[in-house]
Amino acid sequence: MNQNKRLRFARATACAAAAVAVSLGAATISQAATIPNKTLVYCSEGSPAGFDPAQYTTSTDFTANTFTVYNRLVEFARGSTNVEPGLAEKWDVSADGKTYTFHLRHGVKFQTTAYFKPTREFNADDVVFTFERMLDPNQPFRKAYPATFPYVTDMGLDKLIKHVEKVDPYTVRFELNEVSAPFIQNMAMEYASIESAEYADQLLKEGKAADINQKPVGTGPFIFRSYTKDATIRYDGNPDYWKPGEVKLSKLIFSITTDSSVRAQKIKRGECQVMSYPKPADIATLKGDSNIDMASQAGFNLGYLAYNVQHKPLDNVDVRRALDIAINKQAIIESVYQGAGQLATNPMPPTQWSYVKDLKAQKYDPDEAKKLLAKAGHANGFDITLWAMPVQRPYNPNARLMAEMIQADWKKIGVNAKIVTYEWGEYIKRAHAGEDDTMLIGWTGDNGDPDNWLGTLLGCEAINGNNFSKWCYKPFDDLIQKGRTTNDKAQRTKYYEEAQRIFADQLPFSPIAHSTVYQPATKNVVDMKIDPLGYSRFDGVSMK
Repeated sequence: MNQNKRLRFARATACAAAAVAVSLGAATISQAATIPNKTLVYCSEGSPAGFDPAQYTTSTDFTANTFTVYNRLVEFARGSTNVEPGLAEKWDVSADGKTYTFHLRHGVKFQTTAYFKPTREFNADDVVFTFERMLDPNQPFRKAYPATFPYVTDMGLDKLIKHVEKVDPYTVRFELNEVSAPFIQNMAMEYASIESAEYADQLLKEGKAADINQKPVGTGPFIFRSYTKDATIRYDGNPDYWKPGEVKLSKLIFSITTDSSVRAQKIKRGECQVMSYPKPADIATLKGDSNIDMASQAGFNLGYLAYNVQHKPLDNVDVRRALDIAINKQAIIESVYQGAGQLATNPMPPTQWSYVKDLKAQKYDPDEAKKLLAKAGHANGFDITLWAMPVQRPYNPNARLMAEMIQADWKKIGVNAKIVTYEWGEYIKRAHAGEDDTMLIGWTGDNGDPDNWLGTLLGCEAINGNNFSKWCYKPFDDLIQKGRTTNDKAQRTKYYEEAQRIFADQLPFSPIAHSTVYQPATKNVVDMKIDPLGYSRFDGVSMK
């Protein structure tokens, strides 16, 4: 399909989808919904670092903010990576692929809270504020509350987006500096959640700009009420939500429970109705409980060990290769994942298009590892830090055990690893700052596009964000940039396949595993879906 045809097809598809959405919602959007008097308690795995989606990158944060409080111009359909209209009813793309015009939904209300009472409905001013704040360091709110926006920089959006313009109260135009194949997919991601410009103005006048991260206001299905760190987050169902009938819970409570075994006991006792991330040892007993459903699916994820290449001797590829082949990954799969994971070889999962099938994991070989260390001038080994996550993630059910196994493997080749951990928010903050030597981390795909793996985790623009290896390799990065700026999927595939082969040769991180994702829920929970993008959503969920 040539470019003009493809653009016409994209516009036609978007318009058709928007027409369906409008026909379903426009007639009743202004009428407050009657929400069933039901409460759902979710046993979550950790405290969010904050409630401003633009600042964060983990599903712990996004479950607590993005898919409760906020919406985006375009959104992923629940349980899939398909994009559908959100706060924009439809969008148009120019013939050259560099201008996107979003036509906004009328009648959408921002939430009323104890700390903010809106005087107007959602409009173009909110969209412009949301993006200018991320793109312009001199924007007044940005200056009052300095923050980093890792996705914007990791994906190069600060260089891609030339201008965001209000055309009229319900039309916004984005001008790009170049064609961006994944632009619409990227606009459905969490960082693009729309904030209230009116609320931001109020915070500026009160001298409380930082409250945007602690007292959120959005247009989403649930209204934030309170947060007690490491204990609970409370939300009310939003009776004015613009999708009538999608809010089916009057109360949503996050019971923050960091120990997976305790979460399992709570759901068995009925103290919560949904829980996150069961550990492999608990799966059989949860499956055997007659009151619990255990949905599962192959995870769109990757657990890996990042090498900070800005720290010596990890800048030496032979050292990285030695550390990699010294790890008995199969033993980790058996002990840590306990049958709920598969060995990883690539920087993306097998279900991602453009995945290279013939990349093979290097054989576990401590003797060869010693030879590589000697070649690199480290025959006697060295000391190193090995960071282990303090929380369970869908890609790593037990980071502490994994770290201990890697520590023991490295000891055999003379490398002494000190295991380090921090509270989750601090762990990510310090890792972004590059304090670690090596660290256990991982990723669940955000949008179904290969760029979300290769660019976000390994691109030069992502060094201060999710590129925890701090690796910038021009031959690799050039391919990523080419992949972003062509709409031809076959050509993009070629670029990404070549990039994966460069990755395998340079090894800035060691892929460990892709895990199976389980979602325990009590049987009185209706329509709880496993989201392939790694978070939990409660819009559309009800209780019997």
